[in-house]
Amino acid sequence: MDQEYYIGLENTFGAHNYEPLDVVLQRGQGVWVWDVEGNKYLDCLSAYSAVNQGHCHPKIIAALVEQAKKLTLTSRAFRNDQLGPFYKEICELTSSHKVLPMNSGAEAVETVIKAVRKWGYQVKGVPRDEAEIIVCENNFHGRTITIVGFSTDQPSRADFGPFTPGFKIIPFGSAEALRQAITPNTVAFLVEPIQGEAGVIIPPAGYLKEVRKICTENNIVLVLDEIQTGLGRTGKLLAEEYEGIESDLSLIGKALSGGFYPISAVLSNKEVLGVLRPGEHGSTFGGNPLACAIARAAIKVLVEENMIENAALMGDYFLSGLSSIKSPLIKEVRGRGLMIAVELFPEAGGARKFCKKLMSKGLLCKETHENTIRISPPLVIKKEEVDWAVERIESVLTTEADS
Repeated sequence: MDQEYYIGLENTFGAHNYEPLDVVLQRGQGVWVWDVEGNKYLDCLSAYSAVNQGHCHPKIIAALVEQAKKLTLTSRAFRNDQLGPFYKEICELTSSHKVLPMNSGAEAVETVIKAVRKWGYQVKGVPRDEAEIIVCENNFHGRTITIVGFSTDQPSRADFGPFTPGFKIIPFGSAEALRQAITPNTVAFLVEPIQGEAGVIIPPAGYLKEVRKICTENNIVLVLDEIQTGLGRTGKLLAEEYEGIESDLSLIGKALSGGFYPISAVLSNKEVLGVLRPGEHGSTFGGNPLACAIARAAIKVLVEENMIENAALMGDYFLSGLSSIKSPLIKEVRGRGLMIAVELFPEAGGARKFCKKLMSKGLLCKETHENTIRISPPLVIKKEEVDWAVERIESVLTTEADS
């Protein structure tokens, strides 16, 4: 079947809540993917950083197959032999004390909201039902009703209200704004170390360190959403390492399974999760043996195959190559590790048309916030593949500027 057949099926029977590029992918290996007609592409999105380990990593496949033959799901009504080892390994890797596994990033965020509110009432002494959580403008933490309620992205919010109260929104990157927003009822500050969906927005140097200090001084839980930035994407295991801090709670997901299976986790560096008691929170699939076995393999290859170090090296190399492109369409090139953005001037006519042109040249990436091209290949990318990508990006951005 050709691509039009599959696109027609999606358009006829599927809800139209996505606007994907018109490529129908069938197979993937490493940094490369192939469509149903046999065309080959370099993946520069990595399923929004879920495929950090590369497509179809053989060691993760082996773990999946082996566990799938034994036991896939028990629910948390019973214990399983993969959960405890997963807890131990992820806690040791991230210097965490406790972990709570869920399925999606949004579920991890919802879990944190519940936990910090309860901590506020039971430990900090905030009056019942008056807890406040501070978040940032242009945040992206998921798609549930509660989460879109504290988004500032209007398409995410429009006609979905009424929304959950208890959130205060401040500018991203301003420690002083955080300080001024705090009240006696503030229980947490939820923030992305780098805002990915907003266009790879990197805060000023020292921001996270000052935020850590402010939260400590005011007995506020610092929650870092590392669902996109974590697990090697920025060239560090967690992006917080760039400023030498530790959050109180960290959220990870996406690459936690290498793209094989939905799994996320709330990591706790203090006893916030200790306020949760049996029956107060849970998930049928959260912490299932198949997910845990996959996650254990995914984090093992991430470390043993030096993918984090490669992300730092190739990220610098990729950023340097993109920064050398001479095109009047480019407003800014920015990034950290292999989390990179090329922002275009509005006069360029939007980033999507350039993503389509790149697709025609065998490179897949995606626009965000209209004028920004996100570039986030798997962490296994090699120097010659970076060169290949930069050559095509340069060709598209310079040819279009000359036309």
